[in-house]
Amino acid sequence: MAEEEAPAEEAGKKKSKLPLLIGLVLLLIGGGGGFYATYSGMVLGGDSGAQAEAHGGGQGAAGDGHGGGGGPDPMADVAFVPVTPLVISLGPASRSTHLRFSSQLEVARAHEAEVAGLMPRILDVLNGYLRAVEVREIEDPAALVRLRAQMLRRIQIVTGEGRVRDLLVTEFVLN
Repeated sequence: MAEEEAPAEEAGKKKSKLPLLIGLVLLLIGGGGGFYATYSGMVLGGDSGAQAEAHGGGQGAAGDGHGGGGGPDPMADVAFVPVTPLVISLGPASRSTHLRFSSQLEVARAHEAEVAGLMPRILDVLNGYLRAVEVREIEDPAALVRLRAQMLRRIQIVTGEGRVRDLLVTEFVLN
């Protein structure tokens, strides 16, 4: 009887390891496939559309003498539009009395004049937003990222889709 139980135990142990090994192999394959799909842009959109647009725009610029023979220059299509500095009064509840804010807008060269022409509207939306934000949020050092994202979204709504790429904060001083 003892001899019959020993082979049965060994067979049971081998069966218990097989599903574990199959699961581990499938996990590695799935993880690798998921990484590749995300990295290549098949999942979550990736940058493939933006890269294709940049390459298409850069090739036109190469004919204008801005690009080299090795490929399009990705910075050839970038222009920066300065935003008039703003001074916002913070009120009596604040440790500081004023916020001095200045920035620049990153735009495609094709939209530079259009965005500059909309500067009064941009200033209006920035001024209105910064005055509406609570003082404690402005004074929080980690809040600049959130404030910048909110301001960029409002500017993109004012200027129209695809004209403003980014908002670069050059001065955010509480005094």
